[in-house]
Amino acid sequence: MGLYENILQGNDKISLVGLGYVGMPIAVAFARKVKVVGFDLNAEKIGLYKSGIDPTNEVGNDVIKETSVEFTADASKLKEARFHIVAVPTPVNSDHTPDLTPVEGASRILGQNLTKGSVVVFESTVYPGVTEDICVPILEKESGLKCGVDFKIGYSPERINPGDKVHRLETITKIVSGMDEETLDTVAKVYELVVEAGVYRAESIKVAEAAKVIENSQRDINIAFMNELSIIFHKMGIDTKSVLEAAGTKWNFLPFMPGLVGGHCIGVDPYYLTYKSEELGYHSRIILAGRRINDEMGKYVAESLVKNLIKTDIPVKSAKVAILGFTFKENCPDTRNTKVIDIYNELGEYGITPLVVDPEADAKEAKRLYGISFGKMEDIKDMDAVVIAVSHKQFLKLSKDDISKFFNTDNSRKVLMDIKGLLDRKEYSGEDYLYWRL
Repeated sequence: MGLYENILQGNDKISLVGLGYVGMPIAVAFARKVKVVGFDLNAEKIGLYKSGIDPTNEVGNDVIKETSVEFTADASKLKEARFHIVAVPTPVNSDHTPDLTPVEGASRILGQNLTKGSVVVFESTVYPGVTEDICVPILEKESGLKCGVDFKIGYSPERINPGDKVHRLETITKIVSGMDEETLDTVAKVYELVVEAGVYRAESIKVAEAAKVIENSQRDINIAFMNELSIIFHKMGIDTKSVLEAAGTKWNFLPFMPGLVGGHCIGVDPYYLTYKSEELGYHSRIILAGRRINDEMGKYVAESLVKNLIKTDIPVKSAKVAILGFTFKENCPDTRNTKVIDIYNELGEYGITPLVVDPEADAKEAKRLYGISFGKMEDIKDMDAVVIAVSHKQFLKLSKDDISKFFNTDNSRKVLMDIKGLLDRKEYSGEDYLYWRL
């Protein structure tokens, strides 16, 4: 009897290594069908899961309370599984080189608890070659086992979109790959248990790795083009969103919008590809140009805010500014690699310490990563400028009267920066507002 059949009959378990925004929903999905061990080094996070609390908001507390996932911070429990899925983050260092520490650490822990006959599938976004050239040697060294003989490997890039309740694991076609046909077949069948949209069998692990890294690179480049257009159109006195709405009436115009590009996917993955490219002697031009534009947008927004303060005769130094939203995207508590911090830091260069309010964000994480403490909505008053940085559902409900109450009534005009273009521009085009959006 094969591994897939044993998993179906409950004789073997699936393990998830890494229970964040990607790994935890995968664990929960599989637990509806088979036995699952969910492992994470973060004992505090494991404690929350065991208490029925979902700190990621990806599946919700009710689902966590009902799931049969065996949540644990004890790595030895991994020995109970023979199909392992590694879903840990792959960030970049300050110099934009890949930081493979999480995936290497996960490989080390898993290797120490790997048993014969296992299949290890990596989901972390990497450049082509990482799975076979970096992870496999670690697994072999730590386990004393031989890849291809004692255990097999595969790669199936994550496509979960944090905060998105439509595009989920079950509804997105899953790319799968394996080191040989037998492994590929096993990996495909296991994922087909939960992925209703079906799987796509890539011809090799490197092809699957490359497919994932270019998905986000493509989005990054397209958004960079929109951001560059926004800069140009502002100089021309033209509203970018209006231009894009007009251009969007053509059937093949791509519906991208300008914005801050953060998070641990679109703002990170292109650097993995260009790093490998540099190793092979080719210097990327288009990909890195797009990255530079997107990395500079926080500074551009802050500088535009300062210019608008000057236009309204409001002293810049010590101006009262509120930033609504701090996460890297809407309706998601994740603050890692948020580009809103660039706005915050750049305003600090002008002697401004903004009040940051975010009802969705993980406050402990923001304090630990950035040293920022959030205020409350009721703290937003007597402001000289307000920046709506993230389109959380709470902010979508704000009326013009609500927003007007945020401002200092002694100022001749209210400086309102609507980065996401959430508001009706015409409603704020009167003499009492100086409205700006990307």
